[in-house]
Amino acid sequence: MTKPMSEGQRAYEAKRAAKAGMSLEKWITLKDREREQEAREREKAAKAAEPPKKPGILSRLLDRAHKPL
Repeated sequence: MTKPMSEGQRAYEAKRAAKAGMSLEKWITLKDREREQEAREREKAAKAAEPPKKPGILSRLLDRAHKPL
């Protein structure tokens, strides 16, 4: 559990847990695990969306040297 819940939040989550057929603690740990997995997936997607790095000066000079005149 990341932060303490108020009584209203706890009652709401207890109803959802009962509807899903599990205990409140098991429900909360499941939700925390799902939230962490979504955060990892978002980080992975953000990393994949970054543009590729520009090649360094040495690489650019070598590429230019290998091109025909």
